[in-house]
Amino acid sequence: MATFINEPSHTFNEYLLIPGYSDSSCIPANVSLKTPLVKFKKGEESAITMNIPLVSAIMQAVSGDRLAVALATEGGVSFIYGSQSVEDEAAMVARAKSYKAGFVKSDSNVKPDDTLGDIVELTKKTGHSTIAVTEDGTQDGKLLGIVTSRDYRVSRMSPDVPVSEFMTPFDKLIWAKEGTTLKEANDIIWDHKLNSLPIISDDGKLCYMVFRKDYDSHKQNPNELLDAHKRYVVGAGINTRDYAVRVPALIDAGADVLCIDSSEGFSEWQKLTIEWIRENYGDSVKVGAGNVVDADGFHFLADCGADFIKVGIGGGSICITRETKGIGRGQATALIEVCKARDEYFKETGVYIPVCSDGGIVYDHHITLALAMGADFIMLGRYFARFDESPSNKVSINGTYYKEYWGEGSARARNWQRYDLGGDKKLSFEEGVDSYVPYAGTLKDNVALSLSKVKSTMCNCGAMSIPELQQKAKLTLVSATSIVEGGAHDVIQKDTTPTVK
Repeated sequence: MATFINEPSHTFNEYLLIPGYSDSSCIPANVSLKTPLVKFKKGEESAITMNIPLVSAIMQAVSGDRLAVALATEGGVSFIYGSQSVEDEAAMVARAKSYKAGFVKSDSNVKPDDTLGDIVELTKKTGHSTIAVTEDGTQDGKLLGIVTSRDYRVSRMSPDVPVSEFMTPFDKLIWAKEGTTLKEANDIIWDHKLNSLPIISDDGKLCYMVFRKDYDSHKQNPNELLDAHKRYVVGAGINTRDYAVRVPALIDAGADVLCIDSSEGFSEWQKLTIEWIRENYGDSVKVGAGNVVDADGFHFLADCGADFIKVGIGGGSICITRETKGIGRGQATALIEVCKARDEYFKETGVYIPVCSDGGIVYDHHITLALAMGADFIMLGRYFARFDESPSNKVSINGTYYKEYWGEGSARARNWQRYDLGGDKKLSFEEGVDSYVPYAGTLKDNVALSLSKVKSTMCNCGAMSIPELQQKAKLTLVSATSIVEGGAHDVIQKDTTPTVK
């Protein structure tokens, strides 16, 4: 006979946090949101620790290279979507990894006999104002000079003028030799009031460029998440079909962490994928797995060797898995059970496996609830799809701007690998919808606002860190009536919409 769980499963909206005592030091500015991304042993630290507990979903409409850079700048990690060719995904990872690296390979280069017209076209294409002039026009050719916007005036010069006539020649450049540290390079930039510094080899070939703006950016974004080489930390999605080809390509491109993108993770397919990674890379390649909704699923993936485990089936705003297949679980209940299993596993083995809550987030305070229930970090799709940096189009509908947002199980994405059960290589029916979400502006502004709410709530609970929140949090189930009571009620609200004249 089937096993029946007669207790209803709950969503985040059915819980509230009960305030706890907070002393005078417990203010939002003092709250730390640092959290582990991958597993570690007791007494050790995680190989990757995020500065904020947010990662972006492995979706076509969410996680491209632009969003990966924007989210890493704020301290989180984006998982670039895998429902594209291996080559295209690897290229996205490479672009994000090289966007800001301290030492940057020059991707704007010309030959001395190229023209001003070529310079103008190149700046339009790349958006870069500093262009290296090398002997053969390649990024690692012999450096002959530099062209910046101060070297020419389009309105006063013929587009046929060769670069050699207006570039700043090598003998007038300030440069540094290969082997110069980033600190030394930045000191040279500041001492000589430069915007950029070429790094060249002993035989005069261009190795890297170091830019003042990267130093400034780091100072303006103290939470940015960087690897040991000062490059942004970038994640990437994989599937359980072509991992033998995709994983090596993504690792070569510089991916710091991988995640199996699957609607349901309690399967041999995930075990085989993780086993292949361990056989070929050992523990050097970090890979998350999921999704699961109970303790059995957690223990299965933990035993398989997953570096983090995702929780959630059917709770995404564009997901219709529960409607079409009748599987899933309320996100809050699933998360509570899995996190309890995670804590017991840690006590028994001394290995802590971070848990990612994936789905069910409607309001900002749901992030805090998920963290209080035990999640180490939250994966968000709809939330990030609204921003400038997501890959989808911005469209105007009746004068209001929206961003396109579609599920990986929709006919538009046709990501059959995510829902693969070993049958035909096709999407037999949809498990996601094609939709719009209200356009919300830049990632930076919105993430800052959301996390300010999270920090404020943590202070209400007397917690200065995520582990402390999980230790001190008191949560209560609420009735349908009290949910209504929690919003504005029994008043006539003023219309705050500005009148357009």
